[in-house]
Amino acid sequence: MNYQDSYDLARTQPAVFWGQAAEAIDWNQPWERVLDDSNPPFYRWFSGGQLNTCHNAVDRHVAAGRGEQAAIIHDSPVTGTKARISYAELQDQVARCAGMLRDLGVTQGDRVILYMPMIPETLVGMLACARIGAVHSVVFGGFSARELATRIDDAKPKVILAGSCGIEPSRVVAYKPLLDAAIDQSSHKPERCVILQREQGPAELLPERDLDWAETVATASPAECVPVAATDPLYILYTSGTTGIPKGVVRDNGGHAVAMVWSMRHVYGMEPGEVFWAASDVGWVVGHSYIVYAPLLHGCTTVLYEGKPVGTPDAGAFWRVIEEHGVSVLFTAPTAFRAIKRDDPEAKHLGHYSLDKFRALFLAGERCDPNTLEWARDKLKVPVIDHWWQTETGWAIAANCLGLEQLPIKPGSPTKPVPGFDVQVLDDEGEPVAPGTIGRIMIRLPMPPGCLPSLWGPSGRGDERFVQSYLSAQPGYYLSGDAGYFDEDGYLFVMSRIDDIINVAGHRLSTGAMEGVLANHPAVAECAVIGAADALKGELPVGLVVLKAGIDATPETLKTELIALVREQIGPVAAFKSVIIVERLPKTRSGKILRGTMKSLADGTPYRAPATIDDPAILGEIEQALRDSGYGGMASS
Repeated sequence: MNYQDSYDLARTQPAVFWGQAAEAIDWNQPWERVLDDSNPPFYRWFSGGQLNTCHNAVDRHVAAGRGEQAAIIHDSPVTGTKARISYAELQDQVARCAGMLRDLGVTQGDRVILYMPMIPETLVGMLACARIGAVHSVVFGGFSARELATRIDDAKPKVILAGSCGIEPSRVVAYKPLLDAAIDQSSHKPERCVILQREQGPAELLPERDLDWAETVATASPAECVPVAATDPLYILYTSGTTGIPKGVVRDNGGHAVAMVWSMRHVYGMEPGEVFWAASDVGWVVGHSYIVYAPLLHGCTTVLYEGKPVGTPDAGAFWRVIEEHGVSVLFTAPTAFRAIKRDDPEAKHLGHYSLDKFRALFLAGERCDPNTLEWARDKLKVPVIDHWWQTETGWAIAANCLGLEQLPIKPGSPTKPVPGFDVQVLDDEGEPVAPGTIGRIMIRLPMPPGCLPSLWGPSGRGDERFVQSYLSAQPGYYLSGDAGYFDEDGYLFVMSRIDDIINVAGHRLSTGAMEGVLANHPAVAECAVIGAADALKGELPVGLVVLKAGIDATPETLKTELIALVREQIGPVAAFKSVIIVERLPKTRSGKILRGTMKSLADGTPYRAPATIDDPAILGEIEQALRDSGYGGMASS
């Protein structure tokens, strides 16, 4: 089917559409109902069915005679090592790791936290949990002890799997002291911690509690796959909220497996046996979905990259990986390409590599400005697909589905809603807005398979938080938290978070639209626009820009040009008069720019730096730059 036929069938007959999609999965017991809508707003997919996600991701490919195909390619420029793990080898490693967990008393439904770097054993540990029906929760290796402690107290793991250290381009980050401090701070205490020793930073093990990964796995007998209910949880992934109590997004087994396989073929256009690379981290949802589960469920080879887009060793790092490993499709954040463009504006490094097998680039995680998309398309000569999704959905809400048909690309838009997602743009009263009018982007319930059925929490607390956080704004709808609009052709434009729509003298304006204008200036590598409090007009936009390498123009000349551009393309109504040139912007480790934190700095109001911030020191730089320009400067709370 083409895009429109697929979208219409998923909207009008979801049970038929997703029932057909589910035939791509091995089931231990068939489902009783494709869509269980008996208890709205808590919809469930494939109720009554039983399966095992690890079997579908690993064992069935070995049984089909493809055991020698590479399942994982680990490429680590920070350690100078590479490894290829076949599906047969992965099956053995996962079964033994699962046996280790079983020997430590982990049973179906128990939780296991992973606090590990970007190494194959992290994927092995996740799949081992899935193999025996345990629920895993991956926490970024190197996360602060306080943040790890909150997740330990919420998930209450029986066992924690951890690496001794992580490797950054310029330093080794010791994980074990952070883990020990987190356990000291948490009220819940895991029974055991299994530590994978890395030679770059081995850890001292505590008697009674800590075990050595290699030694413990070596004595374990392989464990078989345990069938679980399709509606049972596969994992918990915590969002980086600022309330101090993280929200644990729950992913089920059945709907998740179906959505992952469908998306690999129909969104990304991948075939089994091809090489897929999601240049993300397993601590993020992109890593869960498209480093681990989707590629392996679909029988692809997944690239696990322990490095950066620049600096390991240079701005040609991505091109080397694509050529060396025969990558067909790359999925990364726009921030990565802005960094490459900043360091190598003419893409000179690209000329040293042959990307013969490479056929598409997908971008997500941060709004992709048209300038970055067009730069990548011009240099790579392949389709560059901006798509939009969230931790909560687990896969794309809107995309140009290459496996159905490639629709015309409109820079600035993630194209149209993916089949299964009924996306609406509504005003504050819940009424649809006209094309071209910015409103709240919402998804009509039920959402498709793979999306969160609820939040983690005992005695209904998770369900209550789920409704309060996502479903209370408009009955029958999921609130995405993003603002945007549909154009006359039905293309969706995601402009900013709802909180980033600023009010200038009564005019509702998108900071994303202003960022798009600034990003088009040839000197700008990346930028952010925030709304600073103003006594007269309510809010006024402030642009913070990072320049490309080698720019000769004076700061004052650039500021004048940038202000004129916004005035010309957005209009005088934007009252855009302030540009601040900075060395870098504060971001999360996934590349999201921390606009809300910068707004607090500009307004001089208390803020709390998100736990996922990549480098907290940058906030001092931004604070000083804002203060020098006459804005706030209050220290963080």
